[in-house]
Amino acid sequence: MTTLPPPSIAESLNIAAHAVSASKIYVTGDSEVHALDGVDVSFEKGKFTAIMGPSGSGKSTLMHCVAGLDSLTTGSVFISDIDLSLLNDKQLTELRREKVGFIFQAFNLIPTLSAEENILLPLSLGRRKGDTAWIDRVIDTISLRDRLNHRPSELSGGQQQRVAIARALASQPDIIFADEPTGNLDSKTGSEVLTFMRQAVTDLGQTIVMVTHDAVAASYADRIVFLADGKIAGEMFAPTAQKVLDYLKHLGE
Repeated sequence: MTTLPPPSIAESLNIAAHAVSASKIYVTGDSEVHALDGVDVSFEKGKFTAIMGPSGSGKSTLMHCVAGLDSLTTGSVFISDIDLSLLNDKQLTELRREKVGFIFQAFNLIPTLSAEENILLPLSLGRRKGDTAWIDRVIDTISLRDRLNHRPSELSGGQQQRVAIARALASQPDIIFADEPTGNLDSKTGSEVLTFMRQAVTDLGQTIVMVTHDAVAASYADRIVFLADGKIAGEMFAPTAQKVLDYLKHLGE
């Protein structure tokens, strides 16, 4: 296990997002909590990266800051070559809509819309038609064609999460962030959803960054970044569930 080096300009040519000296401090009364403490990390294009660490390690904070959902106290975050700190609120909203996809634990589907309408929602909000051939490929990859006219209440939890994945993929974003995407699913359904996410990377060339506490879920990734006390604690490539569990025990010590 090694501590990650700061991303270089050369490396940034093949990375979808990266953070440089990223720090996030929350002030509560007279105390300060350093959720992130000088983090340097990059996420390669066309790869599936998991972020893991103990509760309070900063993994969700890191994802939220890199995704542009929260701002850093100090440091910089880039999506492609765009420095998020230079964007105003409107520009950040446009960037998240056009370059970033999100998959949430709670699905976050619109109950009054059909599966197809939910999938196309980010494009509709941006007044874009999208690439029809790409969208068809996404729908076929996650096996949803026979459910496109169904509303979320008519779908199982796994089907709803597949709709959420398709929604994240539909606009061909530069990067997709997934926050505990199988947290509300049973193990069998969770495995199916993770398989679809793995296919999105391997077959469709997408880039996914997933926060998870589950060693089995993390084993679907190409690489795991471990956090502890707001700092990068190491990384692992080609992970297996057992290797992850063993490393987490070591991290806890």
